[in-house]
Amino acid sequence: MSDYKTLTCADVSIGDKLPPLDIDITTGLVVCGALATRDFEPVHHNKAAAVATGLPDVFMNILTSQGLMTRFATDWSGPEAVVKSLDLRLGAPNVPGMVMTMTGEVTAIDSDNSTVDIAVVGENNIWGMHMQGSVQLALPQEA
Repeated sequence: MSDYKTLTCADVSIGDKLPPLDIDITTGLVVCGALATRDFEPVHHNKAAAVATGLPDVFMNILTSQGLMTRFATDWSGPEAVVKSLDLRLGAPNVPGMVMTMTGEVTAIDSDNSTVDIAVVGENNIWGMHMQGSVQLALPQEA
C-alpha cells in the first residue's frame, strides 16, 4: 500500500496554490530529456549546434517541458490522478545553469466528472517565462 495520498475534488478549491518547485536545469537534464523523448535535433545535445543558433548552450526540448509540467501536477495531486489533457506554450529557452521555478493554481473543478484544471507557469531565473499552460487531472471518486 502506498504512503502517498491522492487528492479528491473535495480536497481542493478553486484558487488553491500548488507548492512551488525549483528545478535545476543541467546539461544532463536537457540532453537526457531530449534523448529519452527521441528528439535527436542537435541543438538539444550538441553545444556547438546550439551556439550556432545564437544560444549559449544546449536548450530544453518541448517534450521535456511537458514531462516536467505533468510531474509538477501529479506530484501535487497524488499517484492515482490521471492526466486527461495538457496544454503548453513555450517562451524563453531553458539552458544549463538556470533554475526553473514552477508554480500552479487550481482554476476549475468539475465534481460531476471528478476533474481539476490547474494553470501552470515555469519561469527561469535568467530570461523569465519558459512555459505556461494547463493540466487537467481526473481525481479518484471519494471513498
